Amino acid sequence: MRRRDVLGLLGLSPLLAHAQQRRVSRVGVLETVAHAANLENFERFRKGLEERGYAEGPSLVILYRSAEGRIERFAELAADLVRQKVDLILTRGTPATLAARRASGSIPIVMAAVADPVESRLAESLKRPGGNVTGLTSATAELVPKRLELLKALAPKMTRVAAYANLANVAAAASWKEIEVAARAMGLEPMLVDVRTPEQIAPAFEEAARQGAQGLIVGIETLTQSNRSAIVELAAKHRLPAMYSAREFVEAGGLMSYGVSYPDLYYRAAGFADRILKGAAPGELPIERPAKFAFAINRRTARDLEVVIPPDLLLRADWSIG
Repeated sequence: MRRRDVLGLLGLSPLLAHAQQRRVSRVGVLETVAHAANLENFERFRKGLEERGYAEGPSLVILYRSAEGRIERFAELAADLVRQKVDLILTRGTPATLAARRASGSIPIVMAAVADPVESRLAESLKRPGGNVTGLTSATAELVPKRLELLKALAPKMTRVAAYANLANVAAAASWKEIEVAARAMGLEPMLVDVRTPEQIAPAFEEAARQGAQGLIVGIETLTQSNRSAIVELAAKHRLPAMYSAREFVEAGGLMSYGVSYPDLYYRAAGFADRILKGAAPGELPIERPAKFAFAINRRTARDLEVVIPPDLLLRADWSIG
């Protein structure tokens, strides 16, 4: 008996039966760190997809690729995802997104967090990105003055502040310019600590200490994310009050952080993925700005550094530990 006849006996038309067989979506993930180090963020993305009806196995395959802190690996990993014929690529950070776009100009790309997609030429504008890239911006550079203000409140005698940046990342280079301007406006002398490989991390701290740094601003990008424990330990060793860009640094022992809620960005990225998988053109979906921010303090680290946390500053913290 032909399949059409069997379906007829079951009361199903071939067209309806085909519609009921949901297509399996293949989502590639191009990340800066391994899955275990990105668990909270990635689980929020997964939850967002589950709420929209996607379940790994029946209707969803996720291919996770991590550069493990090495920017130069993104090109190879992006090419691999293209060969795997994914329907969409989720990225974090400017280098990963640039690599994904170079690998394919047709596969839709959803940014979970990119500092400034317009300045890095990933999008024509936030309102109408054009091309195959959309998603969310983390507005990193815009938060620099607030980070310096909070660090100065904890280290009021600070006059020289070191900025830990990887200038191989175009977004980090832009952020350094913002730090220069904001620091000088506050009467601080900014110092650039350009670190591009894991091997340069420890020597960079030695150089910052030699030049008399009294505080530290650490950006969030491929290198710092993958080496956050080492960076936090070195800041403690050199007794440098440090401001980080995400709470996971504080959880690892860092003094304080102020930045966007990355779990929220990943959750919202699932909405972009859903719309694109249902047929929306990424270039026509406006890039969204962050809506949730968090200030975190590690009280134990403050005690170790003999830093006094002003009571009003502690009250302003969204999260504290120790």
